[in-house]
Amino acid sequence: MRTPARPPLDGLKKRLDQSRAERARMPRDGFLRETFVLPRSDARLKAKECFERFPKQAYWTEIESWFERPGDLIEFTIRRLPVAD
Repeated sequence: MRTPARPPLDGLKKRLDQSRAERARMPRDGFLRETFVLPRSDARLKAKECFERFPKQAYWTEIESWFERPGDLIEFTIRRLPVAD
């Protein structure tokens, strides 16, 4: 009696590769990061909105980095915890 042939594992391999690639792109420190590129006044309003929505005391919200770009644009990244403590 013959043993049945193994099913193809291509789909499983593809999903594992995708999952590993996604994890490699995301930092493993537990923080969520959002990056914005906005005119200076809009950037200030957006940062204020984020701090009001996700208070620093509960979410550890902070401006992780910011850069001035040509044309009075500000690129900044906000880092916060996904849930409040």
